[in-house]
Amino acid sequence: MKIAKELLDKYNVPTPRYTSYPPANYFLDEFKYTDCEQALRDSNTHQPENISFYIHIPFCSKLCFYCGCNTHISKDEIKIRDYVETLKKEIKLLKSHLDPNRKVSQIHWGGGTPNYLPIAYVQEIMEIFNSDFKFIEHPEIAIECHPGHLTIEYADELVNMGFNRLSLGLQDFNSDVLKAVNRDPSLVPVKELHDYLKFEKKISVNLDFIYGLPLQTLDSFRDTMEKAVAISPDRLVTFSYAHVPWVKKSQTKLEKYGLPDTEQKVRLFETAYEVLSQAGYQSIGLDHFAKVEDELSIALNNKSLHRNFQGYCTRETTGQVYAVGVSGISQLENVYLQSTKDLSIYKQEIEKGRIPIEKVYFLDKEEKITREVINELMCNLYLNWDQIGNRFGIKANEIQNALNFSFDSLSPFIKEGLLELNNENINITDQGKFFIRNIAATFDPKMKNTDKNFSKAL
Repeated sequence: MKIAKELLDKYNVPTPRYTSYPPANYFLDEFKYTDCEQALRDSNTHQPENISFYIHIPFCSKLCFYCGCNTHISKDEIKIRDYVETLKKEIKLLKSHLDPNRKVSQIHWGGGTPNYLPIAYVQEIMEIFNSDFKFIEHPEIAIECHPGHLTIEYADELVNMGFNRLSLGLQDFNSDVLKAVNRDPSLVPVKELHDYLKFEKKISVNLDFIYGLPLQTLDSFRDTMEKAVAISPDRLVTFSYAHVPWVKKSQTKLEKYGLPDTEQKVRLFETAYEVLSQAGYQSIGLDHFAKVEDELSIALNNKSLHRNFQGYCTRETTGQVYAVGVSGISQLENVYLQSTKDLSIYKQEIEKGRIPIEKVYFLDKEEKITREVINELMCNLYLNWDQIGNRFGIKANEIQNALNFSFDSLSPFIKEGLLELNNENINITDQGKFFIRNIAATFDPKMKNTDKNFSKAL
């Protein structure tokens, strides 16, 4: 796949990433707490019925300069222990709002560095879920791990307590790149760690990488991708580095090395796409790759792939997302509830018996329709107006009216070979995948007149 420079120049504009709709920078900090409590209770009667938990662990031993997440660099054992105790209280507080008959289909630990916690703390938190909640038959219990902190013994304990998917945040195999971004390499040789988890412990392993970092070249990144393919994980992710120094000042440290320009960055992605495709991996959405027998590939082929803040998932593991921990965003049918990023306020609110909500967004019917349309495009690279209409009990033209949509807006994408129309069904082409955010923005009424800041699409 070779992407023309004129398309890169045209579409490398500020665009939402659409991990949620509306994006998080639309969330509001004025709300009534009682409305939020009611929204939590109301979520028990909404679909999907399953529960997906997100656990945010903000702590890291040191700062990776590319990081855009909510993190706290700390070796203060008392502070970390205090946070875990508060988080356990929040889980129990949240449980009081949920129907005990609902089942958990997914638990995802993110951060920060979740495996920076002592394993005993992870065990304490998981014991609450195992004792206080019901689960579907095959839930996904996943954790993001920094391989620079992960020992075989720690991994064993994770598997023993029910984790069945580990994502290893490698970012790159090149030591110069890792040094430039202040990232430690894997403690255990990656292939040894992967094979142990996959073949002896029988769990799934993801390898995560970032392209667009300082010192990455086409040759060095090809070498990284070829090493990844040789390990043969179930899934790989090639995240596009988002340079947003106005949000994360630490990213300015990378500028002294020089960052790849747009065309260089795209060529890095093309290199990854070529290596992974030739190795038999299927492209999932914009940045994920999976083996053809993986459940994500099967879901994509069936046009039933889904996505939430935790990433791509199947309809079976999809649930309304309830987040615990600082900065976590609960992603419910009618509302988004984002927790405070401040550790002190977080603890104070929990001690008062209150969910530590900082920002809120209640969706109206038109926004739910837009969310469904954009999610379908981002996940399944396909849109059938009648299918979307059936989900809302309305006709296809009502869906289009809700979006203030005109087929004329698709003409440039069609001429450029980025999408195809078939009886008004929309299919995104292979090259169009790379511009899926730009295409999705065409269906977003809010993008017709917005003052919000976004990172560039590429």
